[in-house]
Amino acid sequence: MTDTPVADRPTHGTQKPSGLPANVTVLPTRAAPPPPRQDPSESPTMGLYAFRSMDRAMTANLGRLTGGISPSVIMLAYLDWLSHIAIAPGKQARLAEKALRKFHRLGLYLSQAARDPDTQPCITPLPQDRRFRHPGWRQWPFNLIYQSFLLQQQWWDNATSSIRGLSAQNERIVNFMTRQMLDVFSPSNVPWLNPEILEATMQQGGQNLARGFQNWLEDLEREATGEKKPAEGFRVGQDVAVTPGKVIYRNRLIELIQYSPTTDTVYPEPVLVVPAWIMKYYILDLSPHNSMVRYLVEQGHTVFMISWRNPGADDCDLGLDDYRRLGVMEALDAVSTVCPDRKIHSVGYCIGGTLLSIAAATMGREGDDRLASMTLFAAQADFTEPGELSLFINESQVTYLEDMMWDQGYLESNKMAGAFQLLRSQDLIWSRIIHNYLLGEEEKLNDLMAWNADTTRMPYRMHSEYLRRLFLNNDLAEGRFLVEDRPIALIDIRVPIFAVGTVQDHVAPWRSAYKTHLLTGSDEVVFTLTSGGHNAGIVSEPGHPRRSYQMARRSHGSPYVDPDSWQASAPKQEGSWWPAWEAWLVEHSGDRTAPPTMGAPTEGYPPMEDAPGRYVLQP
Repeated sequence: MTDTPVADRPTHGTQKPSGLPANVTVLPTRAAPPPPRQDPSESPTMGLYAFRSMDRAMTANLGRLTGGISPSVIMLAYLDWLSHIAIAPGKQARLAEKALRKFHRLGLYLSQAARDPDTQPCITPLPQDRRFRHPGWRQWPFNLIYQSFLLQQQWWDNATSSIRGLSAQNERIVNFMTRQMLDVFSPSNVPWLNPEILEATMQQGGQNLARGFQNWLEDLEREATGEKKPAEGFRVGQDVAVTPGKVIYRNRLIELIQYSPTTDTVYPEPVLVVPAWIMKYYILDLSPHNSMVRYLVEQGHTVFMISWRNPGADDCDLGLDDYRRLGVMEALDAVSTVCPDRKIHSVGYCIGGTLLSIAAATMGREGDDRLASMTLFAAQADFTEPGELSLFINESQVTYLEDMMWDQGYLESNKMAGAFQLLRSQDLIWSRIIHNYLLGEEEKLNDLMAWNADTTRMPYRMHSEYLRRLFLNNDLAEGRFLVEDRPIALIDIRVPIFAVGTVQDHVAPWRSAYKTHLLTGSDEVVFTLTSGGHNAGIVSEPGHPRRSYQMARRSHGSPYVDPDSWQASAPKQEGSWWPAWEAWLVEHSGDRTAPPTMGAPTEGYPPMEDAPGRYVLQP
């Protein structure tokens, strides 16, 4: 099908960034301050900018070696820890006592185990620690090795926590980084100390190590060339992201997909989904059996999805407000045109939910009442408790990341992925090394893993604003976030809200997402806490095994319930939370009617091409 041009809008001489389809009209952007890669206060004629550029270039090159983590942050945290523990004789004595107790426990266990191999271990791994589940770890001498390691790990946890005078953030950094270093030296990572690897090597005559070496060489080659590992069976548009639909709008930042109805009648209020741009949208349209988009369409909802363009160096000056205007607001305009006189159910995921909150607060301030409801998936608006991700967010770390982005105009996807992998290093780093390289096993991908490897980039300006204005300053929650030079307040959001948190979320902890109760002016907030993590907890289709959730509604006039009390009192239900959410959408929808047209050709929103469109296919 020949693409129909996007609705005419004046460009005012704006140059089109490279890599855009020929038919995309570049929309005018607001008057912006000087490019962020040059500090306007620095005069190049005085040489200050040149010297500052040397510093930034040094940081950018160093960042490639450290995975985007500032060494200054770690060094200062350890110096703070050392200086405080050095003048704490009571803490030192307590640690010495604990060391003697652990040595005694280990000796007692070994003497008993020598007589009875079924002796219970003196220390057991944490529930999420799967490194020592192989039966071989219960045999001599591996029982001594892993028990000694766990006792040492426990001692270091005591040594890096509960130190009077040590700042809370530095304590978390030291504790976290010490755990990472201990994980490096875990006996499970050493071939001759791991009974599972030794057993596989003897049974296979070393073929597991040969296969693992080949796997390592292939990964090394892909790392050097930037090529992604092919995800056989999970090709975008053929295996995943296959719900039928059309791209009805495109600008320099988004494509808007309208999905084809599968029912004779639909609910009148359309659903607009704002996914995160730190990920590609099709996490909500994976395989047909676990596609949230397909599920909603089959229930009779008209669904629109934003597909973000993967930014490059030419997009370095795209800011948060560009994402609001060219993303959410342009999409709302299109949906309102296709479905005139209909209010819109808005849905935001992760940072997409944060952006949706910004847009909704701005709409509330301006009296724009097009929203029927707002649903937030694992999204934060208050960033005072962002979990372990906050370890990587302080002034030194943000400056470090800004210098890395200054060098290229964006933050590389592997730097973002590296930070998230560190949060779950046992599962995402060391477990993969053991199975891929030491056991020589082929990594069995599922659709969620294939999607997770399909990474995206972050523009310089947007990511800097996100980290500084939201994470560091918490401007959005505290009423200082400016939109069009005026502050917005989340209390201006008065539509019904359905918020979802996940129990094991390392990115947006559920207690942080729960603060929606405190921040908005909505008369109705339904909060749902589901099992799983940031991604798997959201992709929780009906029929998914071992899924459960808790849900409770707070109506106008109800007293506030703190998160721990809420968790203790909210009823637990087995299964997927999707049907409960869909029923809530229906509760806030009108009587079913005929489906809307596909796009609005006469209004400048013609069907352009089949879903999933072009932007999601960009490397």
